Amino acid sequence: MTAARLDRIRARLEELRLDALIVTTPSNRRWASGFTGSWGVLLVGRDATRIATDSRYWEQADLQAPDFNLVRAKGPLPNWGEELLDGLGGRRVGFEPAGMTVAEYDEWTAFLATMSPPSRPEVVPAPKALEALRMVKEPDELEALTKAVLLGDAACEHAVSIIEPGMTEQALAWEIQRYAMGHGADALSFDTIIAGGPWGALPHARPRDVPLLEGQGVVIDMGVVVDGYCSDLTRTVFLGTPDAKFAEIYDIVLTAQTMAEERLEAGMTGQQGHEIAHEVIRRAGYGDAFGHGLGHGVGLDIHEDPRLSPTYTGTIEDGHVVTVEPGIYLPGWGGVRIEDQCVMENGRLRVLSTARKLDLEVGVTR
Repeated sequence: MTAARLDRIRARLEELRLDALIVTTPSNRRWASGFTGSWGVLLVGRDATRIATDSRYWEQADLQAPDFNLVRAKGPLPNWGEELLDGLGGRRVGFEPAGMTVAEYDEWTAFLATMSPPSRPEVVPAPKALEALRMVKEPDELEALTKAVLLGDAACEHAVSIIEPGMTEQALAWEIQRYAMGHGADALSFDTIIAGGPWGALPHARPRDVPLLEGQGVVIDMGVVVDGYCSDLTRTVFLGTPDAKFAEIYDIVLTAQTMAEERLEAGMTGQQGHEIAHEVIRRAGYGDAFGHGLGHGVGLDIHEDPRLSPTYTGTIEDGHVVTVEPGIYLPGWGGVRIEDQCVMENGRLRVLSTARKLDLEVGVTR
């Protein structure tokens, strides 16, 4: 797919009035070239395509990025920067602000100042130049995402099948990782969240060496990576028979999620999508207890555009893969979050996640 993506990037350069783009964001580098090494810099121009990397990855770059000419980076930027930018004197070249640290920006600025005026390009910020292209997933990307979702579902179902009172949050998180890695995951998408009882009121709680207790809810938020692509899933279960309060909160959150998944259409803004779910929770009296956005894009990165949030004015379109994850968080009591991963197809959302939602009573003899 690299050649087709390069055509898309060059069309994007035309839109941005750029002659070339310096790519330093790891996921953008992989998407544009196929290169999976931990360090490298791409140069995608109207004619030239180059990849600079160090000796650890010279052979790997030749194998994974055959459409790119290798620049053998030895030492600091001034040793190889002119070769990377060769032929671009006076041309307008973009860089990725989000893909550079302040130190790296300062290094590039100092290096460019040493170049002779005839060979020095005009280097300008080009925020989200490639992210705009990556939002629409290609068929091979959707295939990898679906594999990741199904493996993540299976890992979560495994965790739900073995959870019991007395098991620690950390032990359950380890069981998810062990299952995922043993069944073909490249890695976890992020550190697994296991939050029992009141700890569930923290949307991004870290697992503790604390036992899970009967009579409490447990939030499980996890994801895996397959072929470089991420999954993201949240389920909330109850150790024992759910009490009236848990059942009430769970029903509100599930209704909000169902409404959003059924009513979100292509062409709606991220704001409008978020509001579908938030209105359900607000009318139930818990509007202030849902403080985060409804969802986010998923791909090579676990969080990417588009967003379902009160501040995202971009639209959701066919080919976008997003999470739908409303929640209610009550300090001192706990939280409920339910999350699916979905793809927009033919104007409507198709839910990819398959892990169960309604069988909430776990970890006790029935």
